[in-house]
Parts: sequence; C-alpha cells; structure tokens
Amino acid sequence: MMSRQYRVGMIGVGLMGHGIASNILRAGNELRFLDHPGNQPVDDLLAAGASRLATAREVAETSDVIILCVTGTPQVESVLFDQDGVLEGLSPDTIVIDCSTAIPRSTQTIAGKVEAAGGRFLDAAMTRTPKEAAEGRLNLIVGATGDLFQDVRPLLESFSEHITHGGPVSSGHKLKLLHNYVSLGFTAVLAEAAAASRQAGIDDDVFLEVLGNGGGGGVVLERLRPFINDADPSGFRFSLSNSLKDVGYYNAMAGDVGASHQVAEAIEALYSQVNDQGEGDRLVPELISLLGER
Repeated sequence: MMSRQYRVGMIGVGLMGHGIASNILRAGNELRFLDHPGNQPVDDLLAAGASRLATAREVAETSDVIILCVTGTPQVESVLFDQDGVLEGLSPDTIVIDCSTAIPRSTQTIAGKVEAAGGRFLDAAMTRTPKEAAEGRLNLIVGATGDLFQDVRPLLESFSEHITHGGPVSSGHKLKLLHNYVSLGFTAVLAEAAAASRQAGIDDDVFLEVLGNGGGGGVVLERLRPFINDADPSGFRFSLSNSLKDVGYYNAMAGDVGASHQVAEAIEALYSQVNDQGEGDRLVPELISLLGER
C-alpha cells in the first residue's frame, strides 16, 4: 500500500491498460475508467471496486490523476479535446499522464493545452509487454519537470519496475520511439533472415544456435524464438499494424529534428507492405511466415 492514495481515472483498459488498472487498485487507489469497446474484460476491476463511466469528461471530473493508455496521437487528441472529453471536466492541478506512443511534437502541443486549462501534464511511455503490465513490472520513460516527476512517482511505481526520467515533456515519447524503432527494426531484420534461412534449407535449430551464440543474440531473438521453433507468436504480442504506426512515428520525429532515417524508411516500407496485404492484425513474429510466403 502507498502512503498516499490517488483518485485515478483510466482511459484505455486494453492489453496494457488492464494490467496498469489492476495494479493501481492493488496499491489501494480509487479507480474509475472510461467504458469503451476496446477495453479488455473488466469484471475483475469492477469486483475490486472500480467504477465504469460513460464519458472522458466524467472520468476527469472525478479524478485527480488521469492516465491515458490509448493507441496513438489521434486517440490522445480525441479523448482530451473532443466534446465530452477530458479537458471539459479537468479540475485545477489535475495530473494527466500519457502512457501511449505518440508523435513528440504533438505531445508538446497537448501539454501546452492541458496546462492552459489548469492541469499538469507528463508523458510516461511504456516498454515491455502485457505480461509485465499485469505483473506491475513495466518500464516507464517519463517526460516531465523534476517536481512533477517526483510528485507522481509513487503512483508510477505501483505498476512499473524501472522508471527513467528522460527529461522535459515529450522526452518520454522521443525515447520510446527510439526504443521501438530499434526493437522493431531488429525484428524486421531477424524476420527476413529467418525466412531466408528456411528458403536456403537451413534447419531452424541451427539458425537459432548460430544467431544466439553470435551477433544476432538478444531480447528480440528470444521473443521470436517460440515462433521459429513452434509457430507460437505469443512471445511478442504486438501487432503488425502497431509496428507500422510506431516506425512511422519514429520517421516523423526523425524528420522533425533533421536526423538521418534511410534505414527506418525501408523498415516502414516493409511493415506498410504487409499491412496493405490485410495482415495488420497478425502478431509481429508472424512476419517470418508472411515473408516466407512470397
């Protein structure tokens, strides 16, 4: 139990948000969440004392901290600024925590609008998977002033294992895009290599042994290993549509700051191609078989 309890409003109780919500309740906080068809089953949350509300405005009116855990920039802007959105119900000094993956220039604009409405804003981008979210072991990368970061850290610790203060607002989203570009870039390279290995007649076990003992070893290979071994994609529960979104956001950020991103553009083109083929709902490891079908 934390020394201070919060009235938390959650918007986005999906694969990641459900785990966050469970741990917020477990730590002794109040919780209310926006009713939405994209939520995971919420009977367990309701049984633990959470409340379900019809609009983002109502969530804001009854919360002193609001956590956004939605898909990306358009969804963040919608839940904040649309009719019956968060800003319509925001009280002075309410803290808005954006845990989504977003375009940093939009994050800076959003922060300004929240602050103009009397609120306080930080981005707290997540890494790891729904499994760690359920266990309260997420990694968080936070963009905020030092004072705000310290104020909200006890709440963040209720659902995370490692917390990095990346710098001012939007730093969390910038670092998340850097992280996801590297992760999804490695995934694309390894998926192409795995598909080529099979087409070249190499045994999967030998391929895994050689890469695992050399420069191809690491977290991404271990996430893909269950699919290469047993056609089990659950080691990396992230969709190809979200992969395209995140690499696209990375390219937008790189363009905004004038950074080189030729390799990232090629990776985005690969993810775009499989999404255009109607495969966006497939999980990332399945890219291996999709590439092998060409």
